Amino acid sequence: MLAAHLSRPLALVALLALAGCSAAPGPDGINDPYEEVNRGWHDTNIALDKAVIKPVSTAYGTVVPDPVRKGLSNVSDTLGIPGVVVNDVLQLKLGDALHNTARFAVNATIGLGGLFDPATGMGLEERDADFGQTLYTWGVGEGAYVVLPVYGPSTERDALGVVVDIVLDPVGNLLGNPEASYKTGLKVADLADTRYRYSDLYESVLYDSADSYAQMRLSYLDNRRYELGTPIVAGAETADQTTTYDLYEDFYE
Repeated sequence: MLAAHLSRPLALVALLALAGCSAAPGPDGINDPYEEVNRGWHDTNIALDKAVIKPVSTAYGTVVPDPVRKGLSNVSDTLGIPGVVVNDVLQLKLGDALHNTARFAVNATIGLGGLFDPATGMGLEERDADFGQTLYTWGVGEGAYVVLPVYGPSTERDALGVVVDIVLDPVGNLLGNPEASYKTGLKVADLADTRYRYSDLYESVLYDSADSYAQMRLSYLDNRRYELGTPIVAGAETADQTTTYDLYEDFYE
């Protein structure tokens, strides 16, 4: 049963990886053949942020007390750990898989279902992994830069990774209705909390930049390549790297 469940998404991975992720970045370190379409989605995402995401996150951050918001975010993070473990195994990082399994066990029990994070204090800090990273480990190229609706900046490889992470999510597959919708709700609450906490940083790039599209593209590619240990965008060494990395890690992760 499990093999049948995994075979379809993994076959999709193989086909799309061969078809869409082979092109290399240009001399400037950027591969953006879909820029016109990407800018359209970027503008749509900004409009959505102004009309919906910012007002909702502001209301959430203002009405819901900080400890409650933090606790709900902790639960969401804890429910995401089994998916991280799957990617650890696929990358043959068995030490990280054991580490994250122990982190999940501690937070799910002592941490009261993930409301609290005693695991970090015990030396079981967060070690993230995703299927985009797994594809990189398997040798799949970055592909072109893309902007996804709502989600924002990505690449062909990482966009495919997002889809596969959703398909292979162990918790999401085990939960039935309405429990699965609760998990989705917790993730939305987590994103709203992050949008609220880092509002100034996010908006300084999104609303105050001379070209927010180019800045977001630089921020995403810079940070993602840094995470994976690959070259950053050419010329990016002149940018404020601390702000660049924080923007991606704090909001899009």
